Amino acid sequence: MTSQPITEQVVYQRPEALSDVNTHYCPGCTHGVAHRLVAEVIDEMNLQSKTIGVASVGCSGFIYNYFDVDFVVAAHGRAPAMATGIKRCLPDRFVFTYQGDGDLASIGMAEIVHAATRGENISVIFINNSNYGMTGGQMAPTTLPGQKTTSSPLGRDVEQQGFPIRVSEMLAKLDGASYIVRRSLHDPKNIRQAKKAIRTAFETQVRGLGFSMVELLSICPTNWNLTPVDSMTWLEDHMIPYYPVGDYKVHPAVAEMKI
Repeated sequence: MTSQPITEQVVYQRPEALSDVNTHYCPGCTHGVAHRLVAEVIDEMNLQSKTIGVASVGCSGFIYNYFDVDFVVAAHGRAPAMATGIKRCLPDRFVFTYQGDGDLASIGMAEIVHAATRGENISVIFINNSNYGMTGGQMAPTTLPGQKTTSSPLGRDVEQQGFPIRVSEMLAKLDGASYIVRRSLHDPKNIRQAKKAIRTAFETQVRGLGFSMVELLSICPTNWNLTPVDSMTWLEDHMIPYYPVGDYKVHPAVAEMKI
């Protein structure tokens, strides 16, 4: 009996746009999945040398350590304003923001609304995990009705605290927005669809078609007090019914693009 040589085939490699370091995220957090998708698209579009990312305040505040592209850090909620300034001064650069729901939909609501209504030629990655992840799991503008958080231990009471904000649906009504979609990171099929949406958003900017945003429904096992697997199920059962995955604004010029 002769032994056959063992051959190996590389099926996946770390994207060049991602640094070879460990992240600080909690086990099961889908920030890492979102980072990988963004980095893969940057690589595929050959944008690494011209990309400038704008970090928000929140769990992703150390994102500049994880991407091998230029990055700046904005004050809480002000990433769209900073991205606007960078893009207008350096229109040949690719500029994107990476923001959580506490950052974008609360203190930064004015910035995101006005950037979209002006049609700024920037791209936004919006991570929606329905709570303030970094500061202890408090109720956010996206927290679901009845959802328990550290600042709503009995569940969000809409009569006292209002309803969650559906950011994608709201921004889609603005004339300046060109591409507004919502995707999810809870299973392989939806992750593949999320990557395609990120590619479309980035192409929207590269082709000068205006403001784009991809909202990504994400899990937060630590603050939800669930295992990562149970968190995926909770997202599918509770978040998607309130925040349906879909395309909310696709400018005709974007729809004609071949991705």
